[in-house]
Amino acid sequence: MSAAAPLRLAIFDCDGTLVDSQHMIAACMSAAFAAEGLAAPPVEAVRRVVGLPLARCMELLAPGREAADHERLVEAFRHAFHLPRPGGEDGLEPLFPGCRETLDALEAAGWLLGIATAKGRRGLNGVLERHRLVGRFVTLQAGDGVPGKPHPAVLGRALAEAGVEAANAVMIGDTSFDMTMATHAGVRPIGVAWGYHAVEELHAAGASAVVSDFAELALLLGAVE
Repeated sequence: MSAAAPLRLAIFDCDGTLVDSQHMIAACMSAAFAAEGLAAPPVEAVRRVVGLPLARCMELLAPGREAADHERLVEAFRHAFHLPRPGGEDGLEPLFPGCRETLDALEAAGWLLGIATAKGRRGLNGVLERHRLVGRFVTLQAGDGVPGKPHPAVLGRALAEAGVEAANAVMIGDTSFDMTMATHAGVRPIGVAWGYHAVEELHAAGASAVVSDFAELALLLGAVE
């Protein structure tokens, strides 16, 4: 009797990889800074820190301020993020084109799916509910109370929860933080070109490949012929 094939796990970042959250994040960041009487950081500066823990984001976007100031900015951001939206939640943080189809193809090809994100669990749950993705992922690692990217802790937890060896997993993300995290965890890093860091940065951070769209990702992972 031949041995069963090892389990394979495709772990996705959320913001900038599965969903385009840049406008939502930038708007909430502006609201947080306004609540503290500060000028809004440039949108490009906000894009640069997406994927890091919120406290680290505030340190980078408001350098030279006290830790208490950064803590208030974090709380103001969270407050703004969870405010009711005029007209409801439709259209917030849309899925990138081809995302759902590629998730379907990966599952059909035998891949387990997971998420490792700096997003809080409440925000992540909201994304999954709005896009009818609840139950699609065998492991969900959010940014609450754990070392943030590029620390590999969340990937270690994802692997343990899914019962998959690091050598049989890939980390798919749009930032250099994702690529560095994957490298530290012994997981194959795959970058996506549609997110918030440049392709050159992804390669420099260790990406084994950078795909231009979800269809190319499915092909790379053997989910389509």
